Amino acid sequence: MNLFYSPGACSLGPHIIVREARLENVALVKVSFGKERLTEDGRNFYDINPQGAVPALELDDGHVLTEAQVLLQFLAAQKPEAKLAPAEGLARWRLLETLNFIATELHKGTSPLFRTPTPDAAEAVKANLVNRYKLLEQKLGDKDYLLGDFSIADAYAYVVLNWAHKFKVPVPTKLESYFARVHSRPAVRQALQVEGLPTA
Repeated sequence: MNLFYSPGACSLGPHIIVREARLENVALVKVSFGKERLTEDGRNFYDINPQGAVPALELDDGHVLTEAQVLLQFLAAQKPEAKLAPAEGLARWRLLETLNFIATELHKGTSPLFRTPTPDAAEAVKANLVNRYKLLEQKLGDKDYLLGDFSIADAYAYVVLNWAHKFKVPVPTKLESYFARVHSRPAVRQALQVEGLPTA
């Protein structure tokens, strides 16, 4: 399988899970975002994913899966013994609830900041995100990780919190401690290093 990524993009979440689950059958393929979107092996990325967005996962049979929260679940399912995604009971629904919250409220909520909005528009986006991060703090509660044990939801939350730092969005102190906890995991540090991102 090939995981198409761009350093620091939401593809970092699936990349972390590849390392957490020790999925040795997944190769990383970097995508360059410019006038054209080319993969490091010379292909037009639009031929792989017409949306032009990472992550995308090219399966061994040629099928391509997209959307970060879907890839996170698919990758976790390849190694159920790693216990990165609850498969049944209320915990399963809490996982889906959390993934969707991150995708719709935090991921999409941050997207406008990547398009260099006017200062007033940027402040409005950040104000909305401050409220959303307070909700994420409530979901975390007194647990070490969002679902208690480390899961794919934490890999995704790590990515959006990384963006919060990038755009100087204030987040609650409890989330800063949580971010540091996730950041210290060996798989996270390995993924950052491979993508050429700061590990300190």
